[in-house]
Amino acid sequence: MCTSISNTMDEVSTGSGSDYSNSWISWFLSSKGNEYFCEVEEDYILDRFNLTGLNTEVQHYAQALDMITDNLDEEIQDDLRGNLDLQARLLYGLIHARWIVTARGLAKMLEKYKRADFGRCPRVLCQSQPLLPVGLTDVPYEKSVKLYCGRCEDIYSPKSSRHGSIDGAYFGTSFPHLLFLVYPNLIPPKSGPVEFGLNPRASDLEGSRRRRVREEQEAQAEGVGEAGSTAAVALKADRYRPRIFGFQVNEVAKLQRWQEAVRDKQISRLEELEANGAMFSVPIVGYRSARQYDEYLKLSTDAANGSAIE
Repeated sequence: MCTSISNTMDEVSTGSGSDYSNSWISWFLSSKGNEYFCEVEEDYILDRFNLTGLNTEVQHYAQALDMITDNLDEEIQDDLRGNLDLQARLLYGLIHARWIVTARGLAKMLEKYKRADFGRCPRVLCQSQPLLPVGLTDVPYEKSVKLYCGRCEDIYSPKSSRHGSIDGAYFGTSFPHLLFLVYPNLIPPKSGPVEFGLNPRASDLEGSRRRRVREEQEAQAEGVGEAGSTAAVALKADRYRPRIFGFQVNEVAKLQRWQEAVRDKQISRLEELEANGAMFSVPIVGYRSARQYDEYLKLSTDAANGSAIE
């Protein structure tokens, strides 16, 4: 990941005096691939209190700051200018991460969110819910930016490779969740009006369940072993946890703890069924009854998806 981000930065033009005819910030924002960024107000950048600690993160900090604020000496050598441009991008990105969690920064990002500048959720049942950029870490050069959906509460990779190479630290781990905390009326509902009379997946549910079991049976027959167990797969499932300044969001944390408790209960029941002979390697006709098979299918699907049952 570090190499991908670094290579992308190296490919960018080092910039010349003509490139910055208006200002460095306007040039940066107008460059392809930087559409996720908003403009950081100059008075915020010039307030050194807002930049506390960034001098240890950025090489040639003072000169990089001068470049951002258009105060860089014109006589600087071209070879140094190229390195300074990369450091200026890093510095602006880290300042941007701090700016967008302020009241004015949130308001600017809200405008972009309403225009769906960050894209829309690819999940069908989210009905094209607009996304928000989020980082998986606040440390630069570790993870690229992801897109958070407030409806399904999951994250996705940007479609464009230009956007996919942006450092996630330039948006931070708190931004989308703080936005919904400040503007609670924007929190999307978990379900909306259904466009069709029936759930579009309902008619295919049984077929998908049978297909899942058949695939797991084939994997077991090929000697996959524990990897063929739905219970083992469910235990390895990971999920995104929304956090604000390192602390998990209260209501979401409560919901996730409840969901995980229910999932653990489902996995225990599933393991019990498998221990009693309802293994993937056993043919469908080998189940004691249709009711046992249906229960096994339901537990398999629910445990794999991490969904709750009554």
